[in-house]
Amino acid sequence: MRPRTVELGLLVLGSLITASAYGLTSLARAAALPANIVPFLGIILLLLLSSHLVVRRFAPLADGLLLPLAALLNGLGYVVIARLDPDLADSQSAWTFIGLGCFAVTLIVVSDVRRLEPYRYSFALLGVILLLLPLVPRLGVNINGARIWLRIGPFSIQPGEFAKVVLATFLAGYLVDKRELLTVSTRRLGPVHLPDLKHFGPVLLAWGVALLVMIAQRDLGSSLLFFTLFITMLYMATSRAAYVLIGLSMFGAGSFLAFRQFDHVQRRVDIWLDPFNDPKGAGFQIVEAAFALADGGLTGTGLGLGTPGKIPFAATDMIFASIGEELGLLGATIILVSFLLFVTAGFRVASQTEDVFEKLLAAGLTALLGFQAFVIIGGILRVLPLTGVTLPFVSYGGSSLISNYIILAILVRISHRSAAAKAAKRRPSA
Repeated sequence: MRPRTVELGLLVLGSLITASAYGLTSLARAAALPANIVPFLGIILLLLLSSHLVVRRFAPLADGLLLPLAALLNGLGYVVIARLDPDLADSQSAWTFIGLGCFAVTLIVVSDVRRLEPYRYSFALLGVILLLLPLVPRLGVNINGARIWLRIGPFSIQPGEFAKVVLATFLAGYLVDKRELLTVSTRRLGPVHLPDLKHFGPVLLAWGVALLVMIAQRDLGSSLLFFTLFITMLYMATSRAAYVLIGLSMFGAGSFLAFRQFDHVQRRVDIWLDPFNDPKGAGFQIVEAAFALADGGLTGTGLGLGTPGKIPFAATDMIFASIGEELGLLGATIILVSFLLFVTAGFRVASQTEDVFEKLLAAGLTALLGFQAFVIIGGILRVLPLTGVTLPFVSYGGSSLISNYIILAILVRISHRSAAAKAAKRRPSA
């Protein structure tokens, strides 16, 4: 079956699931279907059909699972946000429209991802600027203890979300240029063979940027994501486990120093280890999330029948706990499986392209989204200390939603180009 046919069918199915969930939530709260259920379904279908037509026109051979999976996650997230806060739902619907618009623009403008490679150092500079902008006085603002936001009029923007895409592009280009030098051993440190130390620039840059974000901006989640992006792409380019070990050692040492020197890092770790030590204070968010997941059980309390509003920041940091309460283990598993399928599709795109730059960029962006989901879900389940990163496509947040749709467009573009290249090889020459 052709990928666009599969995509269209899955988009229609995802729209019906989203509209059904929206209707069930309203039935539970008001014992009546909402008057706007038909227009709601129509708007969803119109937005997704428009995105499908853009893909059909500009990337007809792309993987047919990527857009439907993102749409399903986005739709279920919107239903939960609308159930928690109608005002946030209005904003999220606008951000979704903008995100899909950015998806279409990126897909049209970036007709060949390989053209980005020569501008790798420009992307590096832009990425560092985006990360440091929140530290500029009167421009950056502190929200919920983290200085990662810019206030522009009535809007708040998180530039670090866009820095992820920019820095991944830089690193892919850098590694294409330097990967042979990074695989040649010229020094030895005990049992570990290393290349020339001057080629460790990316690792040192990642270490410094990650610690700067952790210390100056008090953002543990983004710090971990940036460093993981660098180390993951470095390993994929060189297949050298030594880089992973050295990188983890450096990050561990920096994290230990930050833990000893900064109170906010110590508080995060203490809450992670024993949130019930202060269940009505510092540990309240984690404790309430644990109770919500326990109340959800296997099948959940039902959409609109739980009390997820008791959890602080239920629509952003803790939306997975909100889903787990009202849809239970089954609903939470749907979210997890959707992310697993998305990551699998992303890595399949990376494995099928023959261009090294595209391969590294697709794998890096896919790993970034997958690890971001793992970090926030792991924080809610107490596998990791809780961080303030969003659950991709699901949580409330305009910056996150837009950057994720840009990532989706890049993956779709790479998928189409690799499929087109293979089709051209199979075509008999005249």
